[in-house]
Amino acid sequence: MMSIPRRRKKSRKMRGSRLHGYGLQRQHRRSGRIGGFGMSGTKKHLWTWVTAYEPDYFGRGRRGFKRPRAVRREIRSINLADLDKMIPELLRSGVAEEREDGRIELDLGKIGYNKLLGRGEVSRPLLIKVESASKNAVSKLESMGGGVILTEGDSDEPG
Repeated sequence: MMSIPRRRKKSRKMRGSRLHGYGLQRQHRRSGRIGGFGMSGTKKHLWTWVTAYEPDYFGRGRRGFKRPRAVRREIRSINLADLDKMIPELLRSGVAEEREDGRIELDLGKIGYNKLLGRGEVSRPLLIKVESASKNAVSKLESMGGGVILTEGDSDEPG
């Protein structure tokens, strides 16, 4: 760090003034000058401070409806490229099986996924059972000679 030579100090304010403009020493020491201890006065004389710096302190912003966890459904999705990398491992473990027509049949629900997305390419024809799939994924699989079987669940898509 480089220092710049100066004749005078940068801060010359209040030098030699013992109390720095607060009058008596006790006027700057305790909590009287800030309007009370802790959060006192936040509904009275410090209300503008609350609205500027702590708008959620008294419950604002926490209204509305939040769906219960029992009703919420987590979407676990997988792309075609990631699935294509997993195929040899799934065939070895017995989760996927090769059919007589050369297609590989796979149930994504068994490995914990409930949506199929279409990023990437597949190297073999796949027949995939899944709750929902994007239009892109379905068209790519069908162009390869495979397909998608939508199972029960919240299958409002392909889309």
